[in-house]
Amino acid sequence: MDRNDLRIGDAEREQTMAALREHFAQGRLTHEELDERLDRTLAAKTGRDLAQVTADLPGSEPTPRYDMDDWRESMKAHRRQMRTMHHDYRDMRHQWQRHPGRRHHHRGPHPFVGVLFVLMVLGLIFGFGFFKVLFALWLGAMIFSMVHRRFHYRG
Repeated sequence: MDRNDLRIGDAEREQTMAALREHFAQGRLTHEELDERLDRTLAAKTGRDLAQVTADLPGSEPTPRYDMDDWRESMKAHRRQMRTMHHDYRDMRHQWQRHPGRRHHHRGPHPFVGVLFVLMVLGLIFGFGFFKVLFALWLGAMIFSMVHRRFHYRG
């Protein structure tokens, strides 16, 4: 397979479009020619397609040659990046497992306080004699919850 028939990526298209804009700035292309060539550049799929867009312009570079060593180096860099991301994710999961309370900050009062409040209201409605006890428990739980929150969740 000819190297000019290899597919190109966005980086090659961007490089060609920058060169076309430079030729336009130097007066080698009209605005209509620039638009037409930019459209052809965006539609290009192979190195040969890009070469045809700039073939009649001075200083047009031949289609970039792809070297296997460059490809290997980019693949190694990609693997290193993926390995780093994997290790970071694993470390983050271990951190969550070591400190599960730090993931979800409970900002309101403990659910037990709500149950005590409901029992207190029911005691008030139905005239239970232990209303005062329930009220004292509820008040103590609220105070404990506020103090606990104040000293535990700083940050």
